[in-house]
Amino acid sequence: MAAISRDDVAHLARLSRLALSEDELDQFAGQLDSILSHVQTISEVAAADVPATSSPDPVTNVTRPDEVRPGLTPDQALSGAPAAEDQRFLVPQILGEGE
Repeated sequence: MAAISRDDVAHLARLSRLALSEDELDQFAGQLDSILSHVQTISEVAAADVPATSSPDPVTNVTRPDEVRPGLTPDQALSGAPAAEDQRFLVPQILGEGE
């Protein structure tokens, strides 16, 4: 017995305000029935003592710990800048800011 019928798909399409052709109704009914059948099969196999999970592999954080490392001095960082002021990059004013 089909888990979802063509009439069910037509009803869902109407509720969703989707205009589906006759061929699309047949196609989607078959696809949705197949999906629901697979979900049913998995549900039958799933054991109550096995916790639900999105991945069988444990999820771990793979980032390295933070550590202080030497960086550029302000003068080194600004050495290639076309313009600098007060140890900051100096850029042209845009959109009339600061007027």
